Amino acid sequence: MGEAFPFLDIIIFAIIAAFLVMRLRSVLGRRTGHERRPPKDAYAAKKVEGKEASDDTVVQLPEREAAEARRGAVEAADPLAAGLTQIRTADRNFDVEEFCAGSRTAFEMVVTSYAAGDTDTLKPLLSEDVFDNFARAITEREGKGHVLETTLVGIRSAIVIEASMSDRTAVITIKFVSEQINVTRDADGKAVDGNASRVASVTDIWTFARDAKSRNPNWTLIATEAPN
Repeated sequence: MGEAFPFLDIIIFAIIAAFLVMRLRSVLGRRTGHERRPPKDAYAAKKVEGKEASDDTVVQLPEREAAEARRGAVEAADPLAAGLTQIRTADRNFDVEEFCAGSRTAFEMVVTSYAAGDTDTLKPLLSEDVFDNFARAITEREGKGHVLETTLVGIRSAIVIEASMSDRTAVITIKFVSEQINVTRDADGKAVDGNASRVASVTDIWTFARDAKSRNPNWTLIATEAPN
């Protein structure tokens, strides 16, 4: 009997070992050989999956290039913005707000000088063609013995509507809306056109130009028109 006890101990230990193996397999499960193995490079796996999902390659632009791309898109949709950018590139001192303020002053000088027949003041402000047209109109008016009385009550708005570069020349068109009192009188002082008692809203579209590389900061009026 003493020799049977060791053999009985071996059987008991074997049963316990088999029970433990079964418990471990029930908890951990068993491998079947078809499990998906994790990739060695998780980032590489993401890139492969992304490529399978879409064949398009997404390239992240640096911040500066992205900003330029956005600006290019805006300018493509807005020719005015593109024109102003071209002028700023050619003339680093150009400021659109300062230009609009100066254009208001020029508008007032031209309107009042034309009414007064002051060609000396008009000449440096106008291109040759525009000056010739103004001077001709003044001569015709004076030849009839007429006098133009103009009161510029105020400039309601001066808005840039076009801008561009032509070689070295910057060109900007502004729409002016002003309030004026205009009356033309004959030699006897009788009103032949306009109304001295009425303030009229007047819209003018003027185009200015300047050599962007010149040290002369002054702009020249190269065209005038009335809206349709």
